[in-house]
Amino acid sequence: MPLPLRTRRLVACAALLCSGAFAVPAVAADPLDGSQLSVTVENDLFNGTDQYYTNGVRLGWTSALDDVPLNLKRAAAPLMGGYGKTRWHVSLGQNLYTPDDITTDPANPDDRPYAAWLYGSIGLVNDTGDAQTSAMLFVGTTGEPALGEPTQDFVHDLIGSKDPQGWDSQINAEPTLMLLYERKWTARPIGEVTGMAVDLQPHVSGAVGNVFTYGAAGLTVRFGQDLPRDYGPPRIQPQTPGSDYFTPVDDFGWYLFAGAEGRAVAYNMFLDGNTYRDSASVDREILVADFSAGVVVNLGNARLSYTQVVRTPEFDGQDDLSTFGAVGLSWRF
Repeated sequence: MPLPLRTRRLVACAALLCSGAFAVPAVAADPLDGSQLSVTVENDLFNGTDQYYTNGVRLGWTSALDDVPLNLKRAAAPLMGGYGKTRWHVSLGQNLYTPDDITTDPANPDDRPYAAWLYGSIGLVNDTGDAQTSAMLFVGTTGEPALGEPTQDFVHDLIGSKDPQGWDSQINAEPTLMLLYERKWTARPIGEVTGMAVDLQPHVSGAVGNVFTYGAAGLTVRFGQDLPRDYGPPRIQPQTPGSDYFTPVDDFGWYLFAGAEGRAVAYNMFLDGNTYRDSASVDREILVADFSAGVVVNLGNARLSYTQVVRTPEFDGQDDLSTFGAVGLSWRF
């Protein structure tokens, strides 16, 4: 049976983007702007809970400025518009989702299903000076190959918490493919308060695939000293866009931030269930909002961030808000 048109387009895009990773760079790297590594950990343990979106871990690498494989740049060109300063990015990550009560076996069919997503991504980040545009392709798997149960058991053993009992009813194994597009406009200064700068960063984003399909828009406010040229701390999908790279103004700087994002969700495998086989599922909420606030500190070549997130209910019957914290560390080298 032929693949659906949307799937064929995503597969074609995947082939182009992945082939770009092995091509010769189009422009030599700027020695003054090297590569950057980032580690992001999101967990509801920061809020003393153990439910819904319970854990996310992502390791990312961003290239030096303009050190971009030519094929990757060509593949992403239709989504970029004009080009400015470009970087390419790869990452490896895992997301875990559980119901409100992890002590029951089998899991409550009316609660959020157990689910895990293990993925890798590749894409292009383009900064024109007025806006940052990102196009990322995510390839991965759900179900047992995503290693959700052993990961959560290991972490719970480390912290002395009770082991979850319902992973046998998790979302089934399925190959995943998702294309993500984000645009975040350069911060617009709106004044100073006691010598500290204040600016605004609006953004839009959208994703299509068999993991998430949604459209989103939001706004972030920053307040601080020597605001670096970045677009907020790195986060894990779905999320308010940030950046895995940063360009500090001085050896030390900091800022506080607060933001909000609204998403119109057309599909979420971790709520709707598998796309081509029966699995656990619940009725998805179409409109979801994230409210976040946090702090970013830049010290030399390092950036450390903490973000507190409150997410509105994602499915019918979810009684509580979803809350979790996110810690990010980026290093320029």
